[in-house]
Amino acid sequence: MMTNKNNSRKIWALLTWVIIATLLLSGCTGLQAKKTYKVGVLIGLEFTAPVAEGFKAGMAELGYVEGENITYDVQVVGFDIPTYQNTIKKFIADKVDLIVVTPTEATIEAKTLTKGTDIPVVFSFAFTEGMGIIDSVTQPGGNITGVRFPGVDITLKRFEIMRKIAPDAKRLWMPYQRGYPIVAPQLEALEPLAKAEGVTLIPFPADNTAELQAELDKLGAAEDLGMDAMLFVVEPLVVAPDAFEAVASFAYEHELPFGGVYNTVGEYSSVFGVNVDLFASGKQAAPLADKVLKGTPAGTIPAVSPENFIQINYKVAQQFGLTIPEGILKQANEIIR
Repeated sequence: MMTNKNNSRKIWALLTWVIIATLLLSGCTGLQAKKTYKVGVLIGLEFTAPVAEGFKAGMAELGYVEGENITYDVQVVGFDIPTYQNTIKKFIADKVDLIVVTPTEATIEAKTLTKGTDIPVVFSFAFTEGMGIIDSVTQPGGNITGVRFPGVDITLKRFEIMRKIAPDAKRLWMPYQRGYPIVAPQLEALEPLAKAEGVTLIPFPADNTAELQAELDKLGAAEDLGMDAMLFVVEPLVVAPDAFEAVASFAYEHELPFGGVYNTVGEYSSVFGVNVDLFASGKQAAPLADKVLKGTPAGTIPAVSPENFIQINYKVAQQFGLTIPEGILKQANEIIR
């Protein structure tokens, strides 16, 4: 009888420990499920700010609730390499779980500075060809993946649209940030196309708006402006509000067709723009980030590419006496009237 009692006690003791262990393990699993991820977001151009909103919207659709299981440190800055570096160093010091970054130069800095850390990087709106950002689209390598920016294809499309809306423009003035690395491949791709169509490209590098304005003042004082239209390539100078206003006011004054990137500052708007939808580009980065946060090495996740987004300002085109072909209007994602 005593033996049966002892056995019963042992069984109850064992069951008690099993229940306690189960509760403890269940509690630990619950704590892991409630982990709050910290994400540093560097927006390296004010123009690309919609990337952050698109990314956060995409993450919300995937179940990441800001303030509950994810927090964001969003830093929107101008084009400045030291600022990029300092921002990324802050993210690293804060031990974020992920860095989301745009555009190209900021992405390069993020890849460089996170080397040797366990912090992954997801980029958006970054030109990857020849930049050393990824090994390949299918196998980015290292600690990085993202949404690539098809810059050359977009620039060729910008040239094509300019030729169709302003067929008589044979001299295209093209301002850009001096030393910006992704301009050269765009110009190389454009040169044979322009030559075949009898168009002269006039690239103009400048360090800042003041230098850009000085050149415009000189051209405006000459008998011949030296250009028939302005075509913007993919670069950071002309998308800055003060620089855009400088070139736009000149274009309005002299009734010069201008476009490539769509922008509006004050009373000025470009005639057309070909780009990617920045919000959509940010949203495309969310599934990649989700995979990274769930444990997939970033460098094994193929980079993705967004679709072109074409905007036409019909009202400005009419103001400049331009006819927008029906074929271009059908291609447009947005027509501003």
